[in-house]
Amino acid sequence: MKRNYIYVALALVLGVMLGFFMFGKTESVTLEKHDHDHEVGLKSNEMWTCSMHPQIMKTEAGDCPICGMDLIPVTTDDSGLTAQQFKLSKNATALANIETTVIGESAHGDKGLNLSGTITVNDDKVFVQPAHFNGRIDKLYVTSVGQKVIKGQLVATVYSPDLIRAQQELITAYKMKESQPELYSAVRTKFKNWMIHDGQLNEIEKSGNVVNQFRIYAHVSGTVSEISAKEGDHVMDGKAIFKVSNLSTVWAEFDAYENQIRTLKVGQSIEIVAKAYPNKKIASKITFIDPILKASTRTVTVRAVLDNKDGLFKPGMFVEGVFSNIKDSKAEVLTIPVTSVMWTGKRSVVYLKVSLNEPVFEMREITLGSKLGDTYEVIDGITQGDIIVTNGTFTVDAAAQLKGKSSMMNQNNISNEDANILESHLISEEEVKDAPEIFQKQLETVLLAYVKLKDELVASDFESAKVQARQLLKIVNEVDTKSISEDAKMMSLWGTQSTKIKNNLTEIQTVNDILSFRNTFSKVSLDVKHMIELYGVSVKVYVQFCPMSNQNKGGYWLSLEEKIKNPYYGEVMLECGENDKILE
Repeated sequence: MKRNYIYVALALVLGVMLGFFMFGKTESVTLEKHDHDHEVGLKSNEMWTCSMHPQIMKTEAGDCPICGMDLIPVTTDDSGLTAQQFKLSKNATALANIETTVIGESAHGDKGLNLSGTITVNDDKVFVQPAHFNGRIDKLYVTSVGQKVIKGQLVATVYSPDLIRAQQELITAYKMKESQPELYSAVRTKFKNWMIHDGQLNEIEKSGNVVNQFRIYAHVSGTVSEISAKEGDHVMDGKAIFKVSNLSTVWAEFDAYENQIRTLKVGQSIEIVAKAYPNKKIASKITFIDPILKASTRTVTVRAVLDNKDGLFKPGMFVEGVFSNIKDSKAEVLTIPVTSVMWTGKRSVVYLKVSLNEPVFEMREITLGSKLGDTYEVIDGITQGDIIVTNGTFTVDAAAQLKGKSSMMNQNNISNEDANILESHLISEEEVKDAPEIFQKQLETVLLAYVKLKDELVASDFESAKVQARQLLKIVNEVDTKSISEDAKMMSLWGTQSTKIKNNLTEIQTVNDILSFRNTFSKVSLDVKHMIELYGVSVKVYVQFCPMSNQNKGGYWLSLEEKIKNPYYGEVMLECGENDKILE
């Protein structure tokens, strides 16, 4: 009986052991399989990019469509962001007034095309005033480019040994006119070939005296566009003395990119607006499209002829050509607002908001096509459904640079000096509360002197700018700190800030050219901006920014008016820039 109990007990133990091995192993396999499936699921969500072209993002491995290199997995940091991405705080995003929009597609059809161009001289109406004989210019009456010349006007007197000898022949032939009319006629014809007027010849014949200086008269009317000789120069037969241009008609020449050529043809209507006359629209037609592409710019010249009898258009003026009802054979195109695009050299970049709910951004280099009104056609770089930054782009770019991310100005990390320059776009969180009004009034005097310095640079007046910089330094030195003397923080901050602005205003006095002056002016602007942010003023101050200044590092300035007047380029790019924020 006991032996039967022992057998039953052994059977139970054996059954438990077998059940453990069987069911325990099954559970282990199931868990292992589950973990493996989870790992596969994670890998299935992995993104792939190109080390040379980080804008390429694919959901699976393969080759880069641009360079053909193998794609690599996208690496992320502890926060889950890639090397190209960065995150702003929600507070900074709100302060910077960042706005975004979702990129969509616009159907093909009739649309406008805008091209930038300039007014140039009509080369078909350029004439040369030559010398028709050898000699020395004793007196030149055409002395400056832009001078008006009327046909038949005296333009020069010339001493010519050849003409002196020919006059002696003329006097002799004149005396023998009755007996040898053919000789007389031949001598007269020689003078006519030299474009000598009959009046001068008749005077020589009647007086019998040789004239030492011959007068040259203008052959055509126009505006002097080039002077090739000066008084005292020896000229030769056929050599140009000056050129004149008939400006009754001028050319409007535009640069069209390769992808825009397909929409243009000779005879097509164009509406031209000059920046000098923004409310005046001139209707014209395309008369010429250059058959040769400029290799350096990848553009062709598109030309229209403008009537200019009233003299409204001056060669060198900037104009814009608007081509309406452009038929594009492409089925659909992606377009983005012009406010979203930033330029640096040949690169065009935008910022994408890569997270729907979080302020995570990423720079993307794009290829643009035609400008269609207030939008650009996008050829490559972004796709439909991407979220793009349309307002506050420079603030986002500055933050990217300070975080060491790829940005408009660079594709790698930036130097501390550049970071200080671009710090101008960040919102200052440090300010002095309740600065005395009397002290703020003194700072307004500093601000007004600074604005005057800015205006001298807008006018590109280097000497006046240097004088005004000395005046600004004098005003900063005269700031009375009695009203803030009992506030240790105000005094400490003013000591630091005033020392910086004085040092930069002293440095700006040592430069010898306007380019270096403008570079140092960007530091002075940063000083004045921080001063106003710290203590405040009672007037509205516009902080304005130009991404092209300081060798594409970017620079800003302060203005009392909203309209952009760029002190870094003056008339060359007067309206280049944007209003970044307002201090008040």
